[in-house]
Amino acid sequence: MKRLITTILIACLTSLAWCKEYTVYGPQGGLDITITLPNNFNTATDSCPMVILMHGIFASKDITPMPTIAKELAKKGIASIRFTFGGHWTSEGEMVKMTIAKELEDAQAMWTYAEQLPYITQIGLLGHSQGGVIASMTAGILTQKDTHKKPSALALLAPASILKDACLNGHILGTKFDPINPPEYIRCFGSMKLGKEYIRYAQQMDVFATAQAYKGPVQIIHGSNDKIVPLSCSQDFKNTYGNQAQMTIVPNENHRLSKHTKHIAQLVTTFFLQQLQ
Repeated sequence: MKRLITTILIACLTSLAWCKEYTVYGPQGGLDITITLPNNFNTATDSCPMVILMHGIFASKDITPMPTIAKELAKKGIASIRFTFGGHWTSEGEMVKMTIAKELEDAQAMWTYAEQLPYITQIGLLGHSQGGVIASMTAGILTQKDTHKKPSALALLAPASILKDACLNGHILGTKFDPINPPEYIRCFGSMKLGKEYIRYAQQMDVFATAQAYKGPVQIIHGSNDKIVPLSCSQDFKNTYGNQAQMTIVPNENHRLSKHTKHIAQLVTTFFLQQLQ
């Protein structure tokens, strides 16, 4: 019954995606986005900074903690744009065709869109779990590219750099496979599919070599009770960024950041308030 309900939900969300109009496109097609502005904000006369929010694997822009973070940022005068990666839920594409490389392209497409918004002054990046990997690598890539704006601040929530080792070891999210000769796809949580292309790219990517090109301020947050991404991943990012990074461990918090979501959103908001002037 649980699998049937999941299948029906996916079908319903997919049908909604067919009816959507998209303004930003990644390699798999249209990306579902939500822009949250400060209260009484006039896009024709006002200006403010913005944070691009990136969710984790199998999640979406509307799953915890992204909506709460968007609301807290707006309360303090910071706009946000959160989006669903290609192949996920209401964005176009197929989950089985999703890769880290394609999500990096999605993130850069969102950056290109955000930096041309006339009311935006500075832009920060935030990512949770796999989205943390994408945010960190995107910050490094954009730092080295000829873009109109550069990332002004970066927040990483339980960044899942363990993905590379998981794919090299043939054991990811509870599913085992042959890492030398991976199948066309593997199933995670029953119905979610990760394709061979995802595994192959993850095996050879160098997250930290790409991420370290970014030299701005970094906030790292990790739950002490995270059973999916070990705390060592956040510590590795802290070591990579050195003195430019601050790290906070939230007691009794899980990987989804669902127990103390508002507190974490407030920590993030305080950080961006300090950095996006």
